[in-house]
Amino acid sequence: MSARLRRALLLVVLTLGATLGAVAAAPGAYAAPNGPNGPDGPAGGNGVTVDLGGLTDSPSTSVTVLIGLTLISLLPAILLSCTAFTKIFVVLGLTRNALGLQQTPPNQVLAGLALFLSLFVMGPVLSDINEVGLQPYLNGDKTTSVAIQDGIEPLRDFMLDNTDDDELMLLTNVAGRDLPEDRADVSTATLIPAFVLTELKQAFIIGFIIFIPFLVIDLVVSGALMALGMMMMPPVMVSLPFKLLLFVLVDGWALVIKSLVASYTG
Repeated sequence: MSARLRRALLLVVLTLGATLGAVAAAPGAYAAPNGPNGPDGPAGGNGVTVDLGGLTDSPSTSVTVLIGLTLISLLPAILLSCTAFTKIFVVLGLTRNALGLQQTPPNQVLAGLALFLSLFVMGPVLSDINEVGLQPYLNGDKTTSVAIQDGIEPLRDFMLDNTDDDELMLLTNVAGRDLPEDRADVSTATLIPAFVLTELKQAFIIGFIIFIPFLVIDLVVSGALMALGMMMMPPVMVSLPFKLLLFVLVDGWALVIKSLVASYTG
């Protein structure tokens, strides 16, 4: 390396060193920047503030979406345990079995019919929940806890009106609690299973009544086949057309649906 090149490199190193030293010695060179001044600007802090709405203001969009997603996730459990869906679906399934039909109509059709019949039965209850709970909360007139407490009352009244005292006493004793003086004082945790048990019991009673005429047809057909010596002919196959004919002639679906709806509306 020539002497001229060494002198040039030394000059560059000295220049860089002097520049870095001047920058390091400058006062406030690395001071944290201040936040923007003004009523809404942060004062140089690192915190993050999320506004969820005041106690008396309307809830923010994020809170509304969060509550909506929570209700959607709980909707299947609420539908099965707090509405008329279970009873209607069980009765429709027992009707299909009484006719001797295994997969006709399919379960999806029965579930869809039970769902819309449940919405029809629960219509007044849902309207009351919307009026006393949901709309006041969305308008900012009620807090979340008050809206939930007021909104669940119409549903509790519906379940209490359709729950037998025997089931309430059974579940209260199983839970090891004292029996309240008034039915309205029963806790929701006790009311829900008592309501489900009552619905299942009533569904089985209705199913028993539906089974009787079709059972008579099976017995008559079976006796006729035995009298004719047709032992190898399945009685179910022979009686199925007669059961379908009887069900259509008496307008069976209309009778079943009217009975189910009348059991709630009186």
